[in-house]
Amino acid sequence: MARTARWTQNKTSPGMHEIKLSSWKYFSDYINQEILNYNSFVFRGHGNSSWKLEPTLDRIIKNPKSIKRESHLESFKFETRGRRGRNPSLLETENDWWALGQHHGLHTPLLDWTESPFVALYFAASNALKEKHNSLSVFALNQVSIKTLNSTIENSENIELVNDQKPTVKIVKPLSDENSRLVSQRGLFTRGPNNMDLESWVRKYYPEERKYMDLIKITIPNSGIQDCLRYLNRMNINYSTLFPDLMGASDFCNTKLIISKY
Repeated sequence: MARTARWTQNKTSPGMHEIKLSSWKYFSDYINQEILNYNSFVFRGHGNSSWKLEPTLDRIIKNPKSIKRESHLESFKFETRGRRGRNPSLLETENDWWALGQHHGLHTPLLDWTESPFVALYFAASNALKEKHNSLSVFALNQVSIKTLNSTIENSENIELVNDQKPTVKIVKPLSDENSRLVSQRGLFTRGPNNMDLESWVRKYYPEERKYMDLIKITIPNSGIQDCLRYLNRMNINYSTLFPDLMGASDFCNTKLIISKY
């Protein structure tokens, strides 16, 4: 009897591939064999493999030019008065404010990413445990390729403006000291054109001749997901380490109630 393949690979569009693992147990093998030597990749986990690479604000505000976007951010700035400590750091850009809100539950135009594939797997697996979907996914995004494509878009006269600006995808790395979760998760963000998910952006703007895998979707079956979370906990990847606050401590203890021998 032939052994089940650890994974299969399928090119879905220029620059974009989908990898289907036969088990979460082969995630480490795939990372070690195919991605370990490429340190420009960042990762994002989804508890449901059908979810788009779409920020929360786009799911709520469907009009890319809606004034609700600006007023939403201004409202957040106003409500944070007196709640950032005695000597809050200066947030100089709009994206710095969005990043602050992102890790405190605000709906924003940003997508969370992490430099660790196993942190991304943890977020995918923990959400899959709650949602009980058939499969989860971890996305890998090549930052260098994104920056190269951005440069091409910015210098091209033939690409139409989207939302009155060039349709680039920004890499956002906040330097604020007040977001301990971002540090623990080795986190960063992307911000693309309003109401355009990242997969659609790649399909639309990547050149046809592009052969490299710059956006990889690793799809994993939900089977054995509790074992996956126990494995990650042994690697010291859990709610307690990723959320260094009282909420993280509570969620860690709640997980121990659900998963045997956690």
